[in-house]
Amino acid sequence: MSDDATRLNKYLALKLGISRREADNLIESNLVTINASPAELGSRVTPTDTIEVAGTTLPQGQPDYIYMIINKPTGYVCSRRSQGDIPTIYALIPPNYHALKPVGRLDANSSGILLLTNDGEFAFHMTHPKFHKVKVYKVRLDHDLEPLHQQMIGEFGVDLEDGRSQLQLMRLSDTNRQEWQITMSEGRNRQIRRTFAALGYKVVRLQRTNFGPYSLGDTKKGEYKLTEKR
Repeated sequence: MSDDATRLNKYLALKLGISRREADNLIESNLVTINASPAELGSRVTPTDTIEVAGTTLPQGQPDYIYMIINKPTGYVCSRRSQGDIPTIYALIPPNYHALKPVGRLDANSSGILLLTNDGEFAFHMTHPKFHKVKVYKVRLDHDLEPLHQQMIGEFGVDLEDGRSQLQLMRLSDTNRQEWQITMSEGRNRQIRRTFAALGYKVVRLQRTNFGPYSLGDTKKGEYKLTEKR
């Protein structure tokens, strides 16, 4: 098999904008052929193979990887299904990009940079803790952060139910102790909010400005742009 061979389910997922599980279902249902022969689970294909799905021939060649930056406003969820009256991030982008998947998450009350892609390996490298991708946030608290609590968060960490949380803090103003810049390389669920809540603070605004080598730049709130892999 050629070095540029790709697992069939991955190939189908990228070409058709479906999940790999859905691709496996197509294969198991005998709807996929490779060079006119029935495909099997685990099959691999090359750019020159002829792939048919339910009698329709797919365009040849390696699937194109897409990398997108969205400046997510508050009030949107990072899922394909809306939650009640809360819309999804897919309402912000054209339908031809709806097969892209979020790289990590931002909760509905948070805003800022969100990456979407159809490159699973890229998503893994951006989100797995062992790669230590730095993320930068701007937060506003409901009241001034006490110096002792600043020291606890930045130097010692705060114990949460899923482990200790230590964040790098920087004041955004010499006269304001409610607004802070936070730098971190972890990505636990709602970690920033839970860290401050453990000390009696509520995060009233949270914006992510940087994710690894990517930044919002001039992307306006609610808008998106395509970018390159870095």
